[in-house]
Parts: sequence; C-alpha cells; structure tokens
Amino acid sequence: MNAPRPYSLSGLYIILDPSVCPARPLVEVLTAAAEAGASLFQYRNKTASMKDAYLEALALRQAAAKAGVLFIVNDRCDLALAVDADGVHLGQGDLPLDLARKVMGPDKLIGISTHNPDQVREATAGKPDYLGFGPIFKPGSKQDHDPVVGLEGLRAMRRLTSLPVFAIGGIQIDQSVEVMRAGANGVAIISAILKAPDISHAVNAFLAKMSGPTSPAF
Repeated sequence: MNAPRPYSLSGLYIILDPSVCPARPLVEVLTAAAEAGASLFQYRNKTASMKDAYLEALALRQAAAKAGVLFIVNDRCDLALAVDADGVHLGQGDLPLDLARKVMGPDKLIGISTHNPDQVREATAGKPDYLGFGPIFKPGSKQDHDPVVGLEGLRAMRRLTSLPVFAIGGIQIDQSVEVMRAGANGVAIISAILKAPDISHAVNAFLAKMSGPTSPAF
C-alpha cells in the first residue's frame, strides 16, 4: 500500500454516496478521482444495513489506502473504527463531539456539519478538525436539506471560526472559485463528481479552478 500523502484540510473533498449514481461503483470513482489528484474522500450511506455499509466502506478504505488518500466515514464512529478510517464526519444529529473524540481517539480527524451561525460557534468551541458549512446552493443529492445559505451566509460564517471550512451544497465547477473567495478552504462535492461523464476530467477541472488566485473574504 502507498504511504498516505501529506494531507491538507483544504481543496476538493469528494463525498461518495451510492444513492447519487447507483450504477457507478464507488471504488472506481475513488480510484479515478485519486489518480486525477483528489486526496480527501468521505463515504456516506444513509440507508444501508451496518453489514452492507461495512463491506462497502472496507473496500473503499482499502482503495484509499492503496491510493494514499484520506478516507472519512460519515456519521458513524463505530463504522469508522471498524474499517480504520482516517476520521469521521458528524452531522448535527450524531454523537456529540466530545464523546466522538473519546471513541475515536486523539489521532483521528473529526469534522462537523454546520448550517447556521449558532451551530458554527458551538462546533468551533468543541475544537473539531474542520467544519462543513451549507448548503451554499440547492443540493443535487438531498431533498430534505437545510435552508440555502448562499455566498453571503458563507462570508458571514467565515468571521466566526478559524477552523478549516468546506462549503457544500450544489457547487458546480464554475462556482468553486467564488465559493473559495467567499471564505471556504475547500469545497465538498457529490453530484458534480459522481454524475460527471468523465470523473478524471471533472476532478481536474475543479482542481484547476481552485488552484487559481482566491482571496478569501474574512
């Protein structure tokens, strides 16, 4: 297995959700995206049994280790530990941060989804490794999403935390630069990668846009 790349909690963060494009194997998505330069992935499956989720996450974890990229599990600390993921990403309804840290240990990454200023302040006080914030635009992968915050909401929250922030929610390639300029350290992408005709091309396009000059508005 390859040694993990030196990681930075910034840039392109790809969320692997089997419900978004069921016909496309997630291991193939991860492998193609990693070869194209993506280095941060999250496995999200809201409906699978624990056994099925374990088998799916384990295959992805092995592929991530082989590619030398970071692998995060959504919601479930037990699943993250079972496959030796690099960390867990918590939603507002998941295990509280302090308990998750006790379960995961000091060396695993923990991220938290936030959707409004109060959640940002509370999450920041708990000292996770990074925050997710959104939805910035209308999500393509969720019908029951929180209210859209827009770029102005992102600019406002940026002043509330010094933690790395990944913007999420309906972000397309051409919007990634303005999202970064609004204060995000990176963008979390689901549909724009998983549904792309060419995974490598989409990843390259995002990375090219995001590597250009972006001056976050603090």
